[in-house]
Amino acid sequence: VQLQASGGGLVQAGGSLRLSCVASTRTFSSYGMGWFRQAPGKERELAAAISWSGDSTFYPDSVKGRFTTSRDNAKNALYLQMNSLEPDDTAVYSCAKREGSSGFYYYSSWGQGTLVTVSS
Repeated sequence: VQLQASGGGLVQAGGSLRLSCVASTRTFSSYGMGWFRQAPGKERELAAAISWSGDSTFYPDSVKGRFTTSRDNAKNALYLQMNSLEPDDTAVYSCAKREGSSGFYYYSSWGQGTLVTVSS
């Protein structure tokens, strides 16, 4: 599966952005998805995850309450709504396919990322 993220840009602290990820596969609705981010000089980290149906989501404490992920399986699309952005949110954001089972998830098919820059 090929994944392409878009929607990044430059925003002031406190602002919002909505990222999109489109998958080139007919089986998009069969698996969970994740959003990852990697800031300069830092390791890549999970920013959000969502189940195949969209009924279950996960957020790390660093973004909980500010970020919301959703999906539209009819459009093979994944979204990340980011509110109250902070300079520490500056990173390249990418989406990936989630595989495995609860407690043993891993991610594959990394897509090309989109840069989010938050100015103070």
